[in-house]
Amino acid sequence: MLELVQEVRSVFTAPWVHWLALLFLCAAYLQGAFDKARDFPAAVAEMQHFGLSPAAPMAAAVIVMEFAASAMILANYHRWLGALALAGFTVMANFLADRFWSVPQSERVTVANSFFEHWGLAGGFLLVAWYDLGGANGG
Repeated sequence: MLELVQEVRSVFTAPWVHWLALLFLCAAYLQGAFDKARDFPAAVAEMQHFGLSPAAPMAAAVIVMEFAASAMILANYHRWLGALALAGFTVMANFLADRFWSVPQSERVTVANSFFEHWGLAGGFLLVAWYDLGGANGG
């Protein structure tokens, strides 16, 4: 059993696993920024749908923030700052887009699932920042 634990530890503590985990954590933000940049009018329409104005500058800011914060995390350039930016963005967007308590009952379970999944993402980013800032002797 000890040999199995050591083998698992050697695989899952490899630097490439750490980077892959960070890529997975950032994947939705990279994809979202790419899609918004590729179809900017749709990104502007999304901002308008949520009542954000001025819509075009807001859409541009979201695209830049999603790309930049993800790049900071993946490049280990002030990773903690990129992680806190995406955690904060996720919490704000969650309360804007996934208000399950205000949708029709038929949509509530799906929107509630999304709401709580986004809390998981925010928590993951908080853990990245916590570790990079020295939590549990990380960083």
